[in-house]
Amino acid sequence: GDIFDQKVLDERLFIDEDAVNGVYLDNGYLFFQLTPVEVSVDDDTIDYEMRLYEGEIATVNSVIIKGNTRTNEHVIRRELRTMPGDKFSKSELIRTVRELANLGHFDPEQIEPNPIPNQADGTVDIEYRLVERATDQLEVSGGYGAGMLVGTIGIRFSNFAASRIFDPKAWRPVPSGDGQTLSLRAQTNGKVYQSYNFSFVEPWFGGKKPNSFSVSGYYSKMNRNPYAIWQGGDAIKDEYYSVTGFTVGLGKRLTWPDDFFTLYNAFSYQRYKVKDYPGLFLVDNGFFNNFSYTITLGRNSQDQIIYPRRGSNLSVSLQITPPYSLFNPGVDYANIGDGDKYKWVEYHRWMFKADWYHALIGDLVLMARLHWGWLGHYNDDIGPSPFEGFDLGGDGLSGYNLYGRETIAQRGYPNRSLTPTVDGNKSGNVYTKYTLELRYPVSLNPSATIFVLAWLEAGNAWYSIAEFNPYNTKRAAGLGVRAFLPMFGLLGIDWGWGFDPYPGSSGISGSQFHFTIGQQF
Repeated sequence: GDIFDQKVLDERLFIDEDAVNGVYLDNGYLFFQLTPVEVSVDDDTIDYEMRLYEGEIATVNSVIIKGNTRTNEHVIRRELRTMPGDKFSKSELIRTVRELANLGHFDPEQIEPNPIPNQADGTVDIEYRLVERATDQLEVSGGYGAGMLVGTIGIRFSNFAASRIFDPKAWRPVPSGDGQTLSLRAQTNGKVYQSYNFSFVEPWFGGKKPNSFSVSGYYSKMNRNPYAIWQGGDAIKDEYYSVTGFTVGLGKRLTWPDDFFTLYNAFSYQRYKVKDYPGLFLVDNGFFNNFSYTITLGRNSQDQIIYPRRGSNLSVSLQITPPYSLFNPGVDYANIGDGDKYKWVEYHRWMFKADWYHALIGDLVLMARLHWGWLGHYNDDIGPSPFEGFDLGGDGLSGYNLYGRETIAQRGYPNRSLTPTVDGNKSGNVYTKYTLELRYPVSLNPSATIFVLAWLEAGNAWYSIAEFNPYNTKRAAGLGVRAFLPMFGLLGIDWGWGFDPYPGSSGISGSQFHFTIGQQF
């Protein structure tokens, strides 16, 4: 009874994701043939006959990998969803392409799966043609922020091989091929500010299952007077904030509800020292300790890393410390000094992040994003933790790293401008941010991936969860460009217009320029 449409017929038989052809290919019928035949035409009525040849179910005979000039073959094979002996499946072939693209070692635009049917024996060989791309990143830069010049040197190896570090022949320039990540970074401007950090990630800990192991450590120190370097040695006083910390994490790829889900667990310890440094945190002096456990449930189905066109990336996490105050009911926390109150900081920190990608027409992509965070406390007499809160506003770049607080970029407003101030101290304990972006690629070349974007963004931060209002947001819109260079990572510039006033301003935020280095907004 439907109106005849040849285009719709072809789409439902051969083109759509759930087309008849696709259903058969997903169930192993590689030699399947479908021929629609017009058998009669009577006035305004057409009769069609669908002539099928199912054939035998094809099994995978061998898998051939070509083009991996740097990456070891076992790193590729452990990501395959089409193994010898398996029933052929089109959807598993597509999933394998996605997994190889998300390794980051190959150009996602040039991954070519090539099934080679052997109808005589009912098998199929599958060939994956790959093109390696440069993934290591070197950062040598100088930046200006908070009244000081900061020099940065950093290096990131994204295809490291720790098992070959004692092999002299492997140092070209460093051992590579096992898919591990090693990162080293240092920042300083001399006596005023210093920061050092390292991290290492093994995505297949033990080599048999996709269980990740990660370890990181860092140290930073910030003098209270960033202008001291221009004012001479006498201006550099013994007033500073420093933090030393490390994190150990284990991740696991889940099979339920589906195998896009992951579960990550981490233990972290930070030791803060604040000496005569008011305004930065809720405390001015003392030593403080932060021991926490983090659990994160995530689901990532985006089709590639640099320029995703479809899929989503969702995560919900909880970071908690022991409720130390509950173990000492006799202590009057409302009236003791900060040194004792926050000696071991306590909190529970909830985060939700969701990014969605949808290709509208060709490579024109719509990205929608929702982020929310809340830093809660166990004891009202203690109140919010002086550490682990949120700084909202601007590009998220200050010229230097500041551990102990998460910096949240929001375009269209100055840095930290949306963080509430309480008793002269910045203290954001709840935030939300909404983003819509239209993206279009200028170049998808692996040596320089460039895309332009137009965006709408809204968000805000509050001191307490009781003040949280998801509709009370600061709005902005603008344009931007991103360039991913393998040697330097993601670089970008945005122009935005803030439509609303921010705390302490006399009018709307108006025109703002923002820069991004190495991170997404």
